[in-house]
Amino acid sequence: MKKLLILGAGTAGTMMANKMRKQLSRDDWDITIVDQFKTHYYQPGFLFIPFGMYTRNDVIKPKSDFFPVGVNVIYSKIEKIIAEKNQVALDDGVILKYDYLLIATGTRTAPEEVDGLKGELWYKDIFDFYTIEGAVALANYFKTWQGGELVINIAELPYKCPVAPLEFAFFADAFFTERGMRDKVNITYVTPLPGAFTKPRATKMLGDLLEQKNIKIIPDFNIMEVNNEEKKIVDYGGTEVKFDCLVSVPTNMGDAMIERSGLGDDLNFVYTDKFTLQQKDHENIFVIGDASNIPTSKAGSVAHFAAEILEENLMCAIEGRPLTAKFDGHANCYIETGYGKGTLIDFNYETEPLAGSFPFPGLGPFGLLKVTRTNHYGKLMFRWIYWHILLKGKEMPIDSEMQMAGKKL
Repeated sequence: MKKLLILGAGTAGTMMANKMRKQLSRDDWDITIVDQFKTHYYQPGFLFIPFGMYTRNDVIKPKSDFFPVGVNVIYSKIEKIIAEKNQVALDDGVILKYDYLLIATGTRTAPEEVDGLKGELWYKDIFDFYTIEGAVALANYFKTWQGGELVINIAELPYKCPVAPLEFAFFADAFFTERGMRDKVNITYVTPLPGAFTKPRATKMLGDLLEQKNIKIIPDFNIMEVNNEEKKIVDYGGTEVKFDCLVSVPTNMGDAMIERSGLGDDLNFVYTDKFTLQQKDHENIFVIGDASNIPTSKAGSVAHFAAEILEENLMCAIEGRPLTAKFDGHANCYIETGYGKGTLIDFNYETEPLAGSFPFPGLGPFGLLKVTRTNHYGKLMFRWIYWHILLKGKEMPIDSEMQMAGKKL
């Protein structure tokens, strides 16, 4: 009996468990998935919680609901991957052997990486919204907050869902306007990037939206410390930004066991071929989702598009054929802009976001780089798609490779 071992039962790992169980004979292949947690979180929903649009119950389900029949599940921490022996050591000393390994251990927030971030004001006047605990704490805080300097800061690149901090700023503008206290809240968006986003066209559009909504942007800010006593953030160049409420996107890092295994970079993201999704030093190890160091967004859409490529290449490897599929870095993101509207971007390694229609040329129904009510509904609809289609590895009517049809150069 040959063994496929999947590490991580988040979005990417669960999708691959479903896909590969359909591909591989149960008589010949044993599939095992390992994760230390039993609860699955719909992470895009965290953004909605601070503004009272979702509750905790809207974004959680048991992971066991999404595993296919015929997959072994082990709930355990992972000590390390022993790649030269085709083994994985679990926290309790159990050794798992594999013929092929999929690493899908994701990324985690590491607020301790910034001096003072997780200090005495943590979850009092300083919050994140990338964890369920932070999002819920911030929701409670906003219920009674009287206003002041609201600062949204991105600590370091890369981080999950690059548009989420912008969405938070847009939501905050609408939220405090609707509560009749926008004039009491100054919103400042502080980023290490030279602009609102990484791609020129999207940066201009999103930067214009920030300006229209009277949200100040401070670019090129590389945070050095958070001063809890004086309530200010300081960058390495000496620039200081005062806050009454700080909403942080902390440093994101891969699983600590990646460092113990010697397979990743200094942020514990696994060295991965950006086209084949094969680990760069081991032919029988593949990587998907946020765990990899490929140069594209750490987002659910990337994991979805990459899963189709990985499925094909893993079957090629198992059958002794050259790897035929190439991942182009395809990502698309619905961006909430507040007041029941949103925009949409679609891009890959080589092509920046362009205007046009998606997913059907000329028909849409979604508009690229346009602020529309339909795009907002697309974002809301995605939660149902996520639970019922995406996680279960079902086919979607969207190509894994980015299409130029319908886009305007």
